[in-house]
Amino acid sequence: MGENRASADGDRRIGRRALIVGGIAAATGTAVLARDELARLWWRMPGVEKPREQGVVDYAGARWVAASDANWRRADRPDDYHVDMVIVHVTQGSFDSAVQAFQDPGHKAAAHYIVGQDGRVTQMIRELDVAYHAGNRDYNERSIGIEHAGFVDRPEDFTDEMYEASARLTARICARYDLPVDRKHILGHVEVPGTDHTDPGPHWDWDRYLELVRRARTAPTPTPSTSPSSTAG
Repeated sequence: MGENRASADGDRRIGRRALIVGGIAAATGTAVLARDELARLWWRMPGVEKPREQGVVDYAGARWVAASDANWRRADRPDDYHVDMVIVHVTQGSFDSAVQAFQDPGHKAAAHYIVGQDGRVTQMIRELDVAYHAGNRDYNERSIGIEHAGFVDRPEDFTDEMYEASARLTARICARYDLPVDRKHILGHVEVPGTDHTDPGPHWDWDRYLELVRRARTAPTPTPSTSPSSTAG
């Protein structure tokens, strides 16, 4: 499902932050930048840690359940790693078993989101951070991983509710990172170089899924929730 944990994400370049902010202040000829402008510039700077608030999700339709720290790496995407793809997975198990696996530090893998057959969405890793889901470090750093509860050899597991909920989620991700809705930017785990996985399998309807994603792109963008959750459902 994913790769073993790599080295700690230590490239923070705080000195560069101070240098850039100082340069901007000097160029404007003002002693102090307005607080909102400084915050905006700080957020955009590569290599600068962005603030986290416990329980906050990136997608308004999701509930938050934290994955084990062993299954992801802290980052500051898209500043330090450009996000240019969504990777579709199938859990080969139930929704609850996937949540439990991603909370297990010994599992060494997790995706950002899990979508259930009933359409519920749980976020376990912030999109800012690198999830160990693709089995390929470069792809992990550049992608958002979405797991779907079920089995690749059971087409009945891919319900209407699952397709529609996942499509809405992927549409928001594509909008956020300005990704085209196509098979170059939305791909299956099986297509990741070096992987030995076959998901989402032959029963995943790519034509239907991409059409649903395209339709969802025209829907209003929801506001992210700030309500924490400690359970999956």
